[in-house]
Amino acid sequence: KELIVQGYLSPLRTKAGQSRADTSGLHVRGGEFVAGEVEELMDDEGLVESACAEIVEQTRDRHAVLIFASGVNHGRHIVRVLEERHGCECAFVCGQTPAKERDELLSRFKQGRLKYLCNINVLTTGFDAPNVDCVALLRPTLSPGLYYQMVGRGFRLHPGKDDCLVLDFGGNVLRHGPVDDLQIKEPGEGDGDAPAKECPECHAVIHAAYAKCPECGHEFPPPQREQHETSASTAGVLSGQVEDTEYRVSDVYFSVHTKRGAEPGHPRSMRVEYRTGLSSYISEWVCFEHTGYARAKAEQWWRKRSNEPVPSNTEDAVDLCERGGICETHAITVRRVAGEQYDRIIDHELGSVPPRLDGSDERDDGNLPEYVYADGDIPF
Repeated sequence: KELIVQGYLSPLRTKAGQSRADTSGLHVRGGEFVAGEVEELMDDEGLVESACAEIVEQTRDRHAVLIFASGVNHGRHIVRVLEERHGCECAFVCGQTPAKERDELLSRFKQGRLKYLCNINVLTTGFDAPNVDCVALLRPTLSPGLYYQMVGRGFRLHPGKDDCLVLDFGGNVLRHGPVDDLQIKEPGEGDGDAPAKECPECHAVIHAAYAKCPECGHEFPPPQREQHETSASTAGVLSGQVEDTEYRVSDVYFSVHTKRGAEPGHPRSMRVEYRTGLSSYISEWVCFEHTGYARAKAEQWWRKRSNEPVPSNTEDAVDLCERGGICETHAITVRRVAGEQYDRIIDHELGSVPPRLDGSDERDDGNLPEYVYADGDIPF
């Protein structure tokens, strides 16, 4: 992400294919889908035809489209449909392609004389074609490494290339998350959600933290939530008893919050919701539009996480957070005091502070006030 922001890598735009195969029935061997089953699933006539039609439609203004197929027969099927149904020349390379023929095809592709190039297992690593401005994934994979290698073919900068479009027909982005936030699971770990979601309007696949799609402006409804602990607990039976609990954070959501019953013009706050389980969320409120101590706390909160100037209003704060202007939160510590109405977040485990989005290295640290809690300072 930092290299993209600094202009060293090309931005990626991701869209989920409107025609996708259901991979839930595939068997897994050695941590990956069984290859024969994958090819049989993806080589469905209707799926190939609809995927090819979508590729052609989405790449009218693209110049170099790299397609990853699930097998040799599948790849040849894709080539046949693109050429016979859409009149698009498409080459195919695989492990059996003679070296001289492969070199000639790759040379034409890199020179811009061949727009569509389909491959199976040969152009994931060591293939350098900076002009690639679209990657089409017709191969589902459980391997984050393979997923990154395929998508990574579009990272290189090239004159006239604004970004690289990723068309995902295998559910890979939703399975693994954005390329800059891969979810690497150890063997035996559960199937936690990747930090990505699909926009129902434009089918862009974006980070799960977005409340509004950056591509089309669609606003996502807030997720349904449960309390972060629903089981009975023996902690805090006595009034005033304190229990501190650390929760690992899987996602963070940002939104503009207006206090219940507030008069028009009343200062709003940024609600920060930390996802700590499948449907468990813990919130805090950051008061950029308030004055006095509430504003001072907001400034401290921001400067610990960002090199950007402290926002003056809540919309700007949410926008900067959603665009990657603050660091990640890996864990939070929550204090529960028996007899008190609300739990409080008392500590955060933070990642590295990202560089400024505009590429500059300016920073105004100011004076950071000591963060303490006052009664009734939760703005809802």
